Amino acid sequence: MYSFVIGFYAMIVRIISPFHKKAGLMVKGQKQTFDILRKQIDPKARYIWFHAASLGEFEQGRPLIEKIRDQHPEYKILLTFFSPSGYEVLKNYSGVDVICYLPFDFYRNAKKFLKLANPEMAIFIKYEFWQNYLNQLHKKNIPTYIVSAIFRPTQIFFKWYGTGYRSVLKDFNWLFVQDQKSMDLLNKYKITNVSIAGDTRFDRVAEVFERQKSFDLIEKFLNIRDEKKDLVLIAGSSWSKDEDLFIPYFNSCPALKLIIAPHEINEEHLQYIASKLERPYAFYSKVTENEIKNTDCLIIDSFGILSSIYRYGEIVYIGGGFGAGIHNILEAAVYGKPVIFGPNYQKFKEANDLIACHGGFSVQDQTSFNEKMNELLSYNEVLDKAGKQAGKYVQNNVGATRIILEKIFNF
Repeated sequence: MYSFVIGFYAMIVRIISPFHKKAGLMVKGQKQTFDILRKQIDPKARYIWFHAASLGEFEQGRPLIEKIRDQHPEYKILLTFFSPSGYEVLKNYSGVDVICYLPFDFYRNAKKFLKLANPEMAIFIKYEFWQNYLNQLHKKNIPTYIVSAIFRPTQIFFKWYGTGYRSVLKDFNWLFVQDQKSMDLLNKYKITNVSIAGDTRFDRVAEVFERQKSFDLIEKFLNIRDEKKDLVLIAGSSWSKDEDLFIPYFNSCPALKLIIAPHEINEEHLQYIASKLERPYAFYSKVTENEIKNTDCLIIDSFGILSSIYRYGEIVYIGGGFGAGIHNILEAAVYGKPVIFGPNYQKFKEANDLIACHGGFSVQDQTSFNEKMNELLSYNEVLDKAGKQAGKYVQNNVGATRIILEKIFNF
């Protein structure tokens, strides 16, 4: 059944690849994988293989990669992605030795991949459970781990029809999970090679916080002077449904400035944002220092700076909550900023935790968004307390990277 599903999925991706940009990039990239491995893998070197589905999972694995580079220079690192949204952004990342796509999980691909890569250790991040790759790693006695994992009863492993697929969990030498619920669930099904390490993303955002960057253009936009600045809402990784909430509020609130860093920065989406704005705006890549002084909204039309920009906000809105799920809220919370997001957050432990400690807030529609914004902007003590709770939550949860590395290098 598993092979049929993978085969069907691969067939669909190939059929639509001429008409779908991401599918096309995936098909083209996977065709190059084995050539990349042949040319770039040093057969005399020792490799640790990291696999991340996409950009978000890479950010979870990044603290581990950087610590291994620093503490274990005897290893080289191979990094693979399944999604173009990870590979295409990071294909020139200098923090690893080899980067490529992971081919579809067919038996022949898994066997060929491992023969060429020949890793001494494999680390999968959060939700990656590729049966053929894991079975081959197990057969070759290659130590294999999953980190920052989280498990729920609704996942296929724990359904009545998921018994066969659940066996892939036994291919891991150790499973590092985020919380007690995940550990208890695994133990219930006789999977005991598991421990609670937490989420490595806390370590990543803490590192970014420590290396805070300044942006002269943004500071001019916010009229920063003598520790005073304009009031600003920062919207990160937003989609159109998110923008339909916060842009109308911004249009009607002259005391508030707005920085938007949309999830997609293609021309069509940027123009959609511009069409909804009723106050002066500018694009970050094009605006001059003189123009920015007369601008109320700054649209970030470039990648790579959002996690450092959050420091400039009073309130942060994180997008995705009206779609498949929210994006990274920890990047904002680490700066001690209250975080607002849409209703689809239940699968994200950090969102549930922030709501519980009153550092994060979920909104369902325009009315609830307006009410929460009005409350935070009208009562300084509420805004200040929410921000402190968010920052405290992040600082209380750092340390997963150290726990994981101590375990795997003393396994």
